Amino acid sequence: MTAIYAPLREVLVVATGQGEDWQTTERLDGHSIECVAVSQAAPDRVFVGTFDAGVQRSLDAGDTWEQVGEDVIEGAVMSARVSPHDPDTVYAGTEPSAVYRSTDGGDSWTALSPLTDLPSADEWYFPPRPDTHHVRWIEVDPADPDRLYVGIEAGAFVYSEDGGESWHERPSGSRYDNHSLAVHPDAPGRVYAAAGDGYAESRDGGKSWNHLQDGLRHRYCWSVAPDPGDPDTVVLTAASGPYSAHNPSSAESFIYRREGDGAWERCGADLGEGDGLVRAELATVGKPGVVYAFSNLGISRSSDAGKSWDSLSVPWSDRYTGLTPRGFAVIE
Repeated sequence: MTAIYAPLREVLVVATGQGEDWQTTERLDGHSIECVAVSQAAPDRVFVGTFDAGVQRSLDAGDTWEQVGEDVIEGAVMSARVSPHDPDTVYAGTEPSAVYRSTDGGDSWTALSPLTDLPSADEWYFPPRPDTHHVRWIEVDPADPDRLYVGIEAGAFVYSEDGGESWHERPSGSRYDNHSLAVHPDAPGRVYAAAGDGYAESRDGGKSWNHLQDGLRHRYCWSVAPDPGDPDTVVLTAASGPYSAHNPSSAESFIYRREGDGAWERCGADLGEGDGLVRAELATVGKPGVVYAFSNLGISRSSDAGKSWDSLSVPWSDRYTGLTPRGFAVIE
């Protein structure tokens, strides 16, 4: 049985099933949803970040929800991550930019060292709300629980080597408009970044970056997922700009993949890429070759790291086609 958590702008779609037999339920309807996080090690405990109601937590795989951390966490919750080292350790990123951590599964939270004390913080801004900025993504290095990677939208990539007691900002070659980051358990120190100002990779824990753009015709990048079985095979979603990426009425987005030192190649023909497709969110489940994609048009699964895609027969409301995905998590 597979469980899929597919947040759209105003509702969380929870799909469970396998093969041709799927059921969906709608949760948190009416909330402004921003992200979702769940761990394979604790699959019934789900965290959803919202713009209007903080961190929502479910302890029963999405059936019921409660707000946690409201006495500590300030601002809208834009990102969340469960540590790969310990499912009780959870991170939340907010607008304005700040990172919070729980070490007891979300019961209590503490603020990490302020990001806004960094010298470049005065230059950060989120264009639709230019007087602010937010933590769009958080990753934890799979080899070091104290090494944290944070993407600020928009303004900086920052990392910590001491669990968030201090931060390093804007290392050489890093992207500024970070949308998603990824790491790989078989490649310590490898960081993948999908950003509005292009794609980049680091192989030294975020200290320096390479811009691997060959073949990438659309460089407003949104979601990135390395093949769990091969850190040199990467799947990426991209568009020509924010309007074609996010707006369902004018959407035109694409999916790319690359292997080794090769160029990026389009791989989303099976998903109907192009007109009408909002930039997809990607998710992996730790199995070699298995990548999921979630867009306004539905949910698909690849078993060959993006070469081909099979659309899942998840019931899909017409309402969803007009909404933009806000994160993605799969338990398989």
